[in-house]
Amino acid sequence: MRKDDMKIHPLITTTEALSDLCTRLAKSEFVAVDTEFMRENTYWPELCLVQIANTEEAAAIDPMAPGIDLGPLLELMCNNEDVLKVFHAGGQDVEIIVNLTGKTPHPIFDTQIAMMAISQSEQIGYANLVETWMGLTIDKGARFTDWSRRPLTDRQIEYAIGDVTHLATIFPRILKKLIKTGRGLWLDAEMEKLADPSNYLTDPGVAWKRIRQPGRNPQVLGRMKALAAWRESEAQHKNIPRGRIMRDETLADIASHPPKGQADLAKVRGLSAAWRDNDIGKRLMKVLADAEPLPKDEMPEKIKQGAPLGKEGALVADLLKLLLKIRAREIDVAARLLTRADEMEALAAGVRDLPVLQGWRFEVFGKDALDLVEGKLAFAVERGKLKMTHIDDVVVVAPAAEAAPEPEAPDTLAAE
Repeated sequence: MRKDDMKIHPLITTTEALSDLCTRLAKSEFVAVDTEFMRENTYWPELCLVQIANTEEAAAIDPMAPGIDLGPLLELMCNNEDVLKVFHAGGQDVEIIVNLTGKTPHPIFDTQIAMMAISQSEQIGYANLVETWMGLTIDKGARFTDWSRRPLTDRQIEYAIGDVTHLATIFPRILKKLIKTGRGLWLDAEMEKLADPSNYLTDPGVAWKRIRQPGRNPQVLGRMKALAAWRESEAQHKNIPRGRIMRDETLADIASHPPKGQADLAKVRGLSAAWRDNDIGKRLMKVLADAEPLPKDEMPEKIKQGAPLGKEGALVADLLKLLLKIRAREIDVAARLLTRADEMEALAAGVRDLPVLQGWRFEVFGKDALDLVEGKLAFAVERGKLKMTHIDDVVVVAPAAEAAPEPEAPDTLAAE
């Protein structure tokens, strides 16, 4: 069976067939990888299917098949440095592999991130990627099926394998454009972030940092840290989503206004009346009793650094964001790859130790952003289009007496 000159294997359900496939794929320059999983009712994602392809062959692997050992696949993913692993929006796929091995696939490449360097697409979906590069419309009908149910249907398998066959075709084209534009180096740091296992290993001790913080009170934050760690451990032990224990808002509310006794838990919005006398309620109250104020060296940094923006600073920040839009459009790159809104506000407030003022970002955008803040860059309206111009380049010629009026100089707006 062939699809676009690519051999499509039957569903792989044995270790022997998987080992043979991985032996062949180990000779490839790259493999495209995708997974199907379920996690609606569990803390840990349940791996249901793995799809993999190079330019010659593709296969779906059933990790739920009786007796199958995923060792050959995980060896290829995590220990073979000669084969590039290509994903699209692969964060959750990588998380699954980290959960199984403690390692990330390496070396790694994500086409969603790569598209940010060669287009203005910030989070392009896979269907849009395929339509953009191949002119094909993907049938999404099988996307939300129950991948844990066996047997899998032919439609499910065909849909799943299509994810990697298309990706194996698109990746070389993206790579070619990256090389042509000279932007491949822009992505090195982004890909290394994707390959950092610490992004996927959940440490209960830092789980509180994901929750919106109710101010900077050490006692409140200490309770939040203790509660978040406890909730994470409870969810992991029971293998249920952390929200099933309690929602973030409820946790933050308890940290800010701790109940005096277990009976008061029944009055907390988001908890059932059963918490007033059940075992989990007792454990929660013990956590609160043992919680200590957050140490000074663990206090979160203030969101805004530097001097307060004020009205004028806010205007400068707005001009920087406008400059970002113009530059992203001019060079056809996603603005998010260059910088973020909070960085623009920090720059306007006087902060200079920022990623946007370092490396390639400084050359592409940061240099002009700094010039704008220092009053050396202006916006000009020329023939109805908004452009950037350096102040030194704006020449205003006074009209001669009794002569016909000269054309008006471009209207400019600079950040003083």
